[in-house]
Amino acid sequence: MRIIGALLVWLLSATAFADEPLLRVQARVQPVDSIMVGGLVELQLDVLTDTWFTDAPTLPDLTLNGALVMPPNGHAQHLNQTLDGKSFNGMRYSYLIKPSLAQGFDIPALTVRATPAQANGPLSAQSQPLHFTAAQPPGFQAGEAVLVASGLRFTQQTFSSATPLKVGDSLTRQLTLQADGALAMSLPTPSMAEVSGLSRYPKAPQVSTLDDGRGHFNGGQRIDTVTYRIDIEGHYSLPPLQVKWWDASSQQTRAAQVPAITFEAVANSAYHPVFSISEDLKKLGQQDRVHLSGHWLGWLALLLIVGLLGYFARPLVLRAWLARQARRQARQAAWMQSADYAWQQIPAQIDGKPAQLSALYLWLRRSHQGLKLTHLGPRLQTLLRACYGRTPTEDQALRQLKQSLATLQSQAQRHQPSATPALRPLNPVHDKDFP
Repeated sequence: MRIIGALLVWLLSATAFADEPLLRVQARVQPVDSIMVGGLVELQLDVLTDTWFTDAPTLPDLTLNGALVMPPNGHAQHLNQTLDGKSFNGMRYSYLIKPSLAQGFDIPALTVRATPAQANGPLSAQSQPLHFTAAQPPGFQAGEAVLVASGLRFTQQTFSSATPLKVGDSLTRQLTLQADGALAMSLPTPSMAEVSGLSRYPKAPQVSTLDDGRGHFNGGQRIDTVTYRIDIEGHYSLPPLQVKWWDASSQQTRAAQVPAITFEAVANSAYHPVFSISEDLKKLGQQDRVHLSGHWLGWLALLLIVGLLGYFARPLVLRAWLARQARRQARQAAWMQSADYAWQQIPAQIDGKPAQLSALYLWLRRSHQGLKLTHLGPRLQTLLRACYGRTPTEDQALRQLKQSLATLQSQAQRHQPSATPALRPLNPVHDKDFP
């Protein structure tokens, strides 16, 4: 009888082990060769299981000396693969790496934690270590800023306040630089020099990321705008501008250029500047010596004192400005990490081709609903069976899910976990579904 009991225990253990879901993690870098300093390397991390995920996987942080690493932005690509004759599905996440030094880079094994359906607890799996080498593009000196892109567009527009232009009018020059496969923060600042006879008023640049409308990265864009006010009549020319860059598609150095802008400005008898330039020039031409009265000496001393105060107060102003920027970035980061932000991404992901549910998982985790999707109504259970069953009918289920998002949110609110009691429970239970 003891032998039969031991056999039964062994058979039950073997059956339970065979039914345990699998977790696989795969990693690759794109491109695999011809990687240049200033270019982008995409680290693709595939997280796969033979069932489905009840929560968004926990991805590791990645830092590399000599490179800027941008973690995944929350968007993921749905995958279906066959490994060792078994069907797997999951998500592909992308890290963007921008090398700043010409050297080799070692990516260590990355550990991912996730909870597949029917698992007894969170599982973990590691990717394989990877290596790549970045080289300095030909035509660029060591330490020189390098713009690497697969395509680049450099254009300009001009806007005049009047036609024809007169003294006191203004001309605005707007430059737009778009680079495919390049980070927006890496786009260079065009050099807009001073022009004699014109007052220059630059605006803050507009830097943004280009995507395909579904959150997938395409490149960066930078818009620089400067307005020139005409102070003296005459003929003017704004110089041409050039951007040097490395074409990752053809593997060669290129230069994009916008032409010079020329225009005429005529006199304007109705314009009277605050400081009469013509009168000042006339006086300078008539007098060989400068006479300073006590009144002007007092003003000069006052200006000197104001200048010194401004110089010594500059660190305080700079710290205040940096603190204000940090608070604004913190508010933006808090919004990006909120449940409301994740909820706004759900309809767009459901309408995507292919459809995604990463925003739904993210919303559940951030709203602290316990992350047990089966608690949120039969409509979501039907969706899971439709997406991961043997006969997928996910299109109809996704449409029904989108129509019942309001109902899903109200059901989630009814399952809101109660506040933490003052005393610990006598028999504590660790909920695997909470991060």
